[in-house]
Formats: sequence, structure tokens, C-alpha cells
Amino acid sequence: MGKATGIIEVYGLAAAFVALDAGCKAAAVSVETLDKNKPGNADALPVPLIVAIKFRGTVEDVKAAVEAAAAAAKQVSGVVSQHIIANTEASTEKLLKLNAFDKN
Repeated sequence: MGKATGIIEVYGLAAAFVALDAGCKAAAVSVETLDKNKPGNADALPVPLIVAIKFRGTVEDVKAAVEAAAAAAKQVSGVVSQHIIANTEASTEKLLKLNAFDKN
């Protein structure tokens, strides 16, 4: 049985670090990786970069982490989306490790 996964997308790297810190302080979670996305309409966004944070743990801990992360990110620049996967499937587990920060 897989761990729960909480994914929250925020505007900008600063908001991501603030959200990440708040989420980790709120619950016993680990962080998979951060990921980035510069959408085609980047110039129309509050910050031209979207960063995804992936929390892992029990469903309760992941929910608490995502809620704390969202509250913190809203104070910086905002939240794009958030979602919780209660029991992450094995093939999805592999994809969670992918990220664009190590690519040019």
C-alpha cells in the first residue's frame, strides 16, 4: 500500500520555499521533489513560474501539510492548485520523482 501524496502548485520559488517550510512544520511528512513549470501564458501570471511541491506521508499528515502550505503560499504570491492522492499507485510513485529543476 503506497503512502499518501499531497501536491500543491504555487506561484514562484519564494512561495514554494515558504509553503514547503510551513508544510513540513505542520505535519510529519517528507518531500519528494519540487518541480517547475513555466506556462505559455507566463507573462499574464502573478509570477511567471509555477512550482509544485510533493508531500508524502499518511493521509492525515499530508492533508495538514497541504493546508499549512496553501495558507503560507497565499501570503506570498498565491496557490494555483492542490490535490491529495490517498494511496499512491506504484507507477505514479515513479513519476513523482521526476522534476524539471535539474534540466536546462
